[in-house]
Amino acid sequence: MRIITGTARGTKLFTPEGEHTRPTPESVKEAVFSMIQFDLEGTTVLDLFAGTGQMGLEALSRGAEKAVFIDNSREAAELVIANAKKTKLFDRCRVAVSDYAAYLRSADGRERFNFIFLDPPYKTDCLVGALDRISRSDVCAPGCLIICESETDDVFAGREDVAQRYELVKQSRYGRVRITRLTLKAD
Repeated sequence: MRIITGTARGTKLFTPEGEHTRPTPESVKEAVFSMIQFDLEGTTVLDLFAGTGQMGLEALSRGAEKAVFIDNSREAAELVIANAKKTKLFDRCRVAVSDYAAYLRSADGRERFNFIFLDPPYKTDCLVGALDRISRSDVCAPGCLIICESETDDVFAGREDVAQRYELVKQSRYGRVRITRLTLKAD
């Protein structure tokens, strides 16, 4: 796993041992960033369920101004910090150990993001839970793009009440991985 391009291009990232954290496959990361590469300059990014931090760090390497990394695992947060230091991007990062719901409650009205990366553990309700909370809070800057990684086409897990708050920009499939790009509907 490495940073693909930008100021930290080619830097190999530390990866976790075991199966607890599932890093985004490099081909999927490359596809995601080819979609948004010209929109990153000067933006603020939230990497929720950060794991190794590779999505937020890739965004920083490509010109994002700052990134916030949230994971409920202390080991994952330590890995993000180590990777941020290794890529020399640490000064533009904030890393916190927190449950996604608690973080979104605390950030409501205090922080706003241009991009939000959501890659929670598969086979949990964390993705729809995060989408529900994001849509009911003030954490999205105008035009915020939410990029979800999942193994299902239905990121809303059948929750029409949550789905109706979002505009589907595009959904792509890369093997078993689905990338869904969403924006909040205008009020």
